[in-house]
Amino acid sequence: MPKSQDLQDLIVQVRRDIVRMVHNVNSGHPGGSLGCTEFLVALYNEVMELKDGFDMDGIGEDLFFLSNGHISPVYYSVLARRGYFPIEELNTFRLIDSRLQGHPTTHEGLPGVRIASGSLGQGMSVAVGAAQAKKLNKDPHLVFSLHGDGELQEGQNWEAIMYAAGKKVDNLIATIDRNGQQIDGPTEEVMPMGDLKAKFLAFGWDVLELEDGNDLQAVIDTLHEAKNRTGKGKPVCIIMHTEMGHGVDFMMGTHAWHGKAPNDEQLATALAQNPETLGDY
Repeated sequence: MPKSQDLQDLIVQVRRDIVRMVHNVNSGHPGGSLGCTEFLVALYNEVMELKDGFDMDGIGEDLFFLSNGHISPVYYSVLARRGYFPIEELNTFRLIDSRLQGHPTTHEGLPGVRIASGSLGQGMSVAVGAAQAKKLNKDPHLVFSLHGDGELQEGQNWEAIMYAAGKKVDNLIATIDRNGQQIDGPTEEVMPMGDLKAKFLAFGWDVLELEDGNDLQAVIDTLHEAKNRTGKGKPVCIIMHTEMGHGVDFMMGTHAWHGKAPNDEQLATALAQNPETLGDY
């Protein structure tokens, strides 16, 4: 089977995981998780250079930091299906004493998770620091991060964005999920984002725009192009346009499913639209 088909099958299975996890506890954030499925599947299975096993230092491999931690369902699914922890553990999502809390945490030692990212706006600072640490350690590997577009309404991001360019942190690739939705409504109504590409360029970053972040091959190609642009004196940003709820028709394109769980009937509909490929947990 071609590798691309393997990844497409994995994407479908991750979407099944997302809606099942959120449904099981009637809690969680399916919309953004579904929209970022292609990105995280591509990143962990095609783009990043990863070691066998997991340690918190991450020396000698690429690192990823999830800043918009509420999309933990997609993160947990991709990590489990990449072998970081048993797939069956997805059954414990958001349960008391689970390692799979609603927002990723580190106190329980979940393999793959290096920071707690429940509070929005902090991931950029962490990613910049980790990238600088790699430079100090003479580690040639890269740091990747993912951020919500609404999350950029947090001012801390822009301090870190300014710092990264000013200190030439050119081993960092930060991706912005530009789905145009946040929990209270469209981002342009809650707090207009303006021209994000122009903003990052003005702050001294190299910027790529990915018009369809739900096209697997486009995601892979853009991530590889971003890697090619590292090491040239500027941090790299990808403005990735996605559709919230992509892959489940009644969740697509609306903030209504940012943080809402499907009922039994809705779950059945979502699963029927994403037929099982690799086996449910």
